[in-house]
Amino acid sequence: MDSIVITGYGMKIPGANDKESFHRVLEEGISTLSVLEGVGQGQSNIVAGVIEGDFLQLGERNYKRYPRSTRLAIAAASDAVKMANLSYDPYRIAVIIGTSAGAILEIEQYSSVALDLKKYPLQGVSLVDSHTLSASVAENIGTRGPTFTITTGCTASIDAILMAKLLLQSGQVDACVVGGADAPLGQWSINGFTKMRSIASNVSIDQTGVPFSQDHHGFAISEGAGVLILEREEHAVRHGKTIYGHISNVLSRNEGRPILQSDETGQEMLQAYKDTLGETIPCYVNSQALGLKVNDRIEAYIHRESFKPTVPITSIKGMIGHSFAAMGTIQVISALISMEYGFIPPTIKTAGKGFEDLPIVYETSYQPVNIVSITTHGNSGNNACLVLTK
Repeated sequence: MDSIVITGYGMKIPGANDKESFHRVLEEGISTLSVLEGVGQGQSNIVAGVIEGDFLQLGERNYKRYPRSTRLAIAAASDAVKMANLSYDPYRIAVIIGTSAGAILEIEQYSSVALDLKKYPLQGVSLVDSHTLSASVAENIGTRGPTFTITTGCTASIDAILMAKLLLQSGQVDACVVGGADAPLGQWSINGFTKMRSIASNVSIDQTGVPFSQDHHGFAISEGAGVLILEREEHAVRHGKTIYGHISNVLSRNEGRPILQSDETGQEMLQAYKDTLGETIPCYVNSQALGLKVNDRIEAYIHRESFKPTVPITSIKGMIGHSFAAMGTIQVISALISMEYGFIPPTIKTAGKGFEDLPIVYETSYQPVNIVSITTHGNSGNNACLVLTK
């Protein structure tokens, strides 16, 4: 099989809209989260990841009728295309973007006028069509190849990478613009996860969204977009491209459970993880751990079952929160940066209560990084894992 490589990337995340700022956040272990006032239960406050800017004007175009998640995806994709100097036949470039919440913000905004034809927005039908996301990215960057939107929840951008890898290896395309985007900071998402007791109210930034800690509760809901440019290695080398990393393996599976249920034993995730790794031993694990007790317990379980305690594990979600479908690609980008600059980013805000036996990275660790494994779980039952090599 052809080796699939990354030749460019772009991101829009809380506190970091480019490579340089994200590098600083990761290396220094900076929390970029904010307190949203009056949006929780009983007008309480919640901790969330907010991206500055409205991204209404992108290049020479005004995108005011487009969902915020779509605008974030377009902005991240534009940066990735520029970084990769992408200039192939537009019919030979695929666009595959994942989302979980889609245009939930805008649907919520217009829900009160949905039955009033005079007030119904012109773009109303497009708001409920999730494929507006990827189709808009394709239109913006001028591609005409296969275009797909993946809606598999929090694993969607890793699932998108899997589909892109298959398209490239089959020779159907020469490049893939692939990633995820979500803008879920509306009452629908906030109330939903509050109802599920996954979000804490009226706590400080340091007291929630804390990975690997029995002393804390809840995750930090976040906006975000991350996009990669994938190509076949031989093709990229022939065109003089800079190669930032290799997608060594990627795998996705579904647990086949009823709605709102998941495998709490960790067996399903463990099998997916072991089948992704094979005999590979990573320099560290870029973990899905986000502050939810069941998820973090599963992450600890698969680590104990897969490695000796010498393989470090870390989570970047204490810094930037959890951005649903975008998170997998953002984890890939964070791993690319740690490979380039030789460090493992720290897991911040936690002392590891209840996870004392895990080799959690609490302070930035400077060392060569050549292989990183990435884990993601989805509320829809998906488990997706990826191995990235330098």
